[in-house]
Amino acid sequence: MPKLKTRKAAAKRFRPTGSGKKIVRRKAFKNHLLEHKSAEQRRRRLSQSALVHEADEKNVRLMLPYI
Repeated sequence: MPKLKTRKAAAKRFRPTGSGKKIVRRKAFKNHLLEHKSAEQRRRRLSQSALVHEADEKNVRLMLPYI
């Protein structure tokens, strides 16, 4: 059986939690056009990490076979 390849684009975007049971991701919309987004609400909230939804978790795990 050959080794499985990791999708490198996914490896840069997702990582497992400490227990390894869930996967963490960054939130979208915090790359540019930040001037009109209020700091105390949106920018700070978008800085926090989020969990990958259960419906998408299977696909992410297939892209990252060794996490």
